[in-house]
This record gives sequence, structure tokens and C-alpha cells, in this order.
Amino acid sequence: MNPTERQELAGLLPNPGAPVLSSDRMTLMEAHLMQEITEEAPASTPGPAGSGRVPPRRLRRSMVALLAVPVTAAAVLATVLTVGGDGPARPATDSEAVALLDRIATVTAAKNAPSVRDDQYVYTLIQGTDDLTDKGLDTFRRADWRAVDGRREGLARTTVLSGPSGKGTTDMRLQADPNATTYRELQALPTDPGALYDKVWSETEGQGPTHEEAALEMIGSMLEGATLLPDVGATLYRAAARIPGITVVGDAEDASGRSGVGLAFGDGEDRQVWVFEDKRLAYLGSNDVALLDVGVVDRLGQTPAG
Repeated sequence: MNPTERQELAGLLPNPGAPVLSSDRMTLMEAHLMQEITEEAPASTPGPAGSGRVPPRRLRRSMVALLAVPVTAAAVLATVLTVGGDGPARPATDSEAVALLDRIATVTAAKNAPSVRDDQYVYTLIQGTDDLTDKGLDTFRRADWRAVDGRREGLARTTVLSGPSGKGTTDMRLQADPNATTYRELQALPTDPGALYDKVWSETEGQGPTHEEAALEMIGSMLEGATLLPDVGATLYRAAARIPGITVVGDAEDASGRSGVGLAFGDGEDRQVWVFEDKRLAYLGSNDVALLDVGVVDRLGQTPAG
């Protein structure tokens, strides 16, 4: 707003009358008011909902007290209009999504964790699609066996159910990968939602279309393994509830076509949906990858059923 526009706005206001404070005191009060409104917290400071972005500052008691002082109405109006401005769009916190995440966390925390030895393997069975560019989509199922401690080779068994590459099953040895998150590493994650949120938020800084989406993607990547760790799983959901941008989808489907209630974030091709059973709220996977089975077995090739 230019000075001329400020004067025109000030002219529309009634005469505020003579101030009861000295001019020096009046100047000090006006400067303090400006500082109260325009002061910003560091960019890395989480907001009240744990967004990690700074929300508009709320009026504090000291500021309310200042407004009671007979500062000129024109000065107050000019100050408020100055700090308005257009800022970057920020994702909103959806109270329905927060409530659903809390319910899922409560149900998850009530489950029993299995007893797991380092010499065992975590078994997961997923279903998804593989885009073969101009040839079309393969629909596949993949079973993985990964060492609990991450120190031994694993096995991946992929079965193509349909698609241009033709049906068939192939096995592939999985080398011990120091960069892969093991069961034991998941088990060692903080079980305090605030501490886990801080860890995820810090490690995803500067990533993703937005910081919020990157943090939620990181949490989503751990949900399969955390299925066997109820305390960790519950903490992941409670940490996710601190990140704005999640919305509830009532008619979601996972990658295998199973329906349930969903939690979505992101836009366009980056949109992801976590899917849960309607009643038991068990994690089914996502719109990209369905989690069909998970368990702990004694040897490669073995399934939890035998």
C-alpha cells in the first residue's frame, strides 16, 4: 500500500482525539505493536499442529493490552494492512483426518507384537502394477523375505498375474543392504510421537513437492514393516496426524481392489492414499501397493501359513 492510499484510509476514520500519553511513549508503543504483529518464528519451528511451517501468529495478551492504549486508529489500521500480504499456500489441517489417525493409532497400539529372533526373516506379500511404458501394465505379486537384523541375504519372488510381459514367476536374491531399513531399525524408532515427528521432519527437509508430502511419504514407507510393531505403528500414525495436508477418503481402494477408508495427501500424479479396513482399521496398503500378508518365518521361501 502506498502512502497516498494510507492517507486516504486514515481520512475515512473518525478523529481519535488527543492521546493521553506523551509523544515519546506513543512512538514506543506503536513500534512495539508493529514488532508484535510482524515478528516471525524461525522457519523450522513446528506450528501448533506440528506442520513444521509457521502459522499466522496469534494475538498475545501483551498485544491485546497494547490495543487498549489510545494509539491512533490510522496507525493501527496501517500496521494491520501492512502485514497482510499474500504468502505461499499452506496445506490445511483436517480435523476428520486427525481424528481417524488417532483411532487407527489406538487400535494399532492394542495389538500384540510377535516375538522375533535375529535369525528369522520378515515376510511380506504385496500386489501392484509395473508400467512397461508403451507396452502397458503388468500386474504382479511379490513376496519378500528379509533378514530381521539385515545381515543376511534375502529373497524376492515375483509372480506376474497379467500383462504384456506374460505370466510367470522369478526368484531373485536380495543382497544385504546397509541402506535398507531393517526390522530392528524400525523397532528402535522413538515411540514418542513428538520425537518421531521431529526425526521425520528433519530428515525430509528440502525434499518432495512439499515438505509435508515428503514427511508423509517417509512415514508411509515404514507402515508395512511397522505392521509387526504395534507401538511403532501407532507412533507413526500419531506423528502423521501432526502433519497438515491429509484428508479422509470414504471409498478408497488399494492396489488389489480392496475397498476401505482412505487417508490421502498430495495432488495429481503425486497423490497417495493409505487404505484401511472399514471396521478393524487394519492397514491394507495404498493405491499404489497393496499389502496382502506380513509375518515372521524361520527360513527363506517359507510363508506364515506354513
